[in-house]
This record gives sequence, structure tokens and C-alpha cells, in this order.
Amino acid sequence: MGLLERLRKEWFILGIVLVIAVARLEPAVGVKGGELDPHGASCRIHAVSSADLKDNFKLIISGPLKPEITITYIAVSAIFFNSGLSLKTEELTSALMHVKLHLFVQIFTLVFFPTAIWLFLQLLSITPINEWLLKGLQTVGCMPPPVSSAVILTKAVGGNEAAAIFNSAFGSFLLGSSSSVPFTSIFSQLFMTVVVPLIIGQIVRRYIKDWLERKKPPFGAISSSVLLMIIYTTFCDTFANPNIDLDKFSLIIIVFIIFSVQMSFMFLTFLFSTRNNSSFTPADTVAIIFCSTHKSLTLGIPMLKIVFAGYEHLSLISVPLLIYHPAQILLGSLLVPTIKSWMVSRQKSTPTRGILHSDRIAVQKQLKT
Repeated sequence: MGLLERLRKEWFILGIVLVIAVARLEPAVGVKGGELDPHGASCRIHAVSSADLKDNFKLIISGPLKPEITITYIAVSAIFFNSGLSLKTEELTSALMHVKLHLFVQIFTLVFFPTAIWLFLQLLSITPINEWLLKGLQTVGCMPPPVSSAVILTKAVGGNEAAAIFNSAFGSFLLGSSSSVPFTSIFSQLFMTVVVPLIIGQIVRRYIKDWLERKKPPFGAISSSVLLMIIYTTFCDTFANPNIDLDKFSLIIIVFIIFSVQMSFMFLTFLFSTRNNSSFTPADTVAIIFCSTHKSLTLGIPMLKIVFAGYEHLSLISVPLLIYHPAQILLGSLLVPTIKSWMVSRQKSTPTRGILHSDRIAVQKQLKT
């Protein structure tokens, strides 16, 4: 394989390295605008009074890319429009019927994840690691899943994208609405950036279905390109954030723990979902891996500000989530080629496992009769 061909094949991995390097050189270009409270935890806003700024907050000036608009709304909407355009209606319907997969993801996210983290922290509590950083790790376990990253990574691999959409949106809505974060804000943002673009994509698909099947647009490459933009702005935020100002030892330990937790939980979800009696397809497993282990920064930071309001150590509590967010995107992106290779080989060796969930149920009913 020639060098040019190799570079073309690995363009996504090279893109990750490039955008992180560019973000490190000049993070101000892609940083989100908002406010920074006296205790350090950032909260993205659209407007804030001058009196409040003067008395209580420092303003974070948005970069030229305006990611609080281009990423939060435009990019996320583009992702789900792309999904609506590329997914068959029967695939979305099948995803809604796949109750076993939904229960697996939600139970892992809401019960297993926070419980396992709590048990793990009982061991870490005897170490010299800062107790407020450990409390921050516990809050990470209780956070809802993000809406976009799990869907993009599932699509990049070629997994069950429809199931990823449902579980990401449902998890964000369920945990977000049960917290003190305003219900109307969560509902309106999820509706406008997920539901509406998805429906519009499905409607457009009905009129250009034949063209789509004939031309086969590179939907995966489009989603991967959007993901690179999200990675870039995420690391701009990370490098520009003054909160992540720990001594090197504590910072290295926390980063190591977070990557270890992510790898361990991804491996666990892989093992659980690939058992012989699990009935999950390889594509289902891909959605499970990403949806069960990702955590939302967008909903997480406002929740921390409410739950720990007035805590002088709020900045330390927020550090694990601020690290977890870019780490999950980076790790997931790096694992895309490996997971995709496994899924393709598994589908080839067991082709009947690649059919739709609804079709499997129909076949099983026919066999019983």
C-alpha cells in the first residue's frame, strides 16, 4: 500500500491529530463564549447582565467560530438531518421496538455506571488523591449521555445508528428532566436539534430516495467531518479552560483513571452484549458501547452548578467531567477503525445477525408456528 493511499485510508485519525494540534496552538479561535463563576465552573450562556458580570462573573469571549451556535445548534442539527436522510424509516421503527437494547443501555447508564464508580472510589479514598476530585468522578458517573457524540461514532463505525439516536436523546431527556436543570430548556433544545432535523431528513428522503440509493452519498464521511469539528472546539475549550490547573501528578492520575474507566466500561459492554444468548447484532453492540459509556458536558456543567452551588471546591469537582468529555470523543474516535473491522468481520461470519430486529422477531414467530 502506497503512502498516499495509506494517508487517504487513515484520514480520520490524521484529522484528529491535526485538529488537536491546531486547538493547542490557538484555542481562542474555537472556544465557546459564556461565563466563568468565581468558583471556576464554566456555564455557557447567550446573554448576561453587565451588573452580574461585574459582581460575580468573568466573561469568556466566544471565538470566531461561535461554537455555542455552530456546534450546539447547527452541527448537531446537521448530524440528525444527515441521519434522517440516510436511515430507512423501517430502521427507525425497528429501533423503537428494540426494547431489550434500550433497557440494557439505560440500566447500564443509570444503575451500573454510578454504582461501579462509587465502589471504585471507596478504594481510591484511601489514596492521597484530592477528595474533591474523587467527588467529581462520582458526579461523572451520574451524568446523562450526550446527544451527538455517541450517534456520530456509531454512524462512523456503521452500527445501529437508529438505536443510538433513541438512547442518546432519551437518556439526556430522562436524566436532564429529573434534575434541577429547567425542563423546558432541555425539551426545546432536544426537540429543535434532534427531532425536527430527523423528521425533515426523513421527509426529504421520501422524495430523493431513488437518487440516494443510486448515488450513495458519503454519509459516514460527512458525520466524521462534523465530529472533527466537535473534537476541535472541545479541545479549544479544554486548552483555554483555567479550571484545569492542577499539579502535574494529580492531573496525570485523574487522566489515567478516566481513560481506564472508559476502556473498562467499553470492554464490559462489549462482553455483555456479545454473549451467545444476548441476541444483539454486531451493529447493536456498537451502539451499546458508545451510548452506555458517554457522558454529557452540556447538561453536566449546569447540573454541577446547581447541585454544588456555593461550594468553594466547585472548580475541582468539575475537573473530571471537563476531562472526561474530550477523552470520550478522542478515545472513541481512535477506536472507530478497530471496532469497524470487528463488526464487519463478525457480520461476514454470521450474516444472519445483521438483519433488522423486527425481521428477526418475525422469523422467530414463523419458526414457532
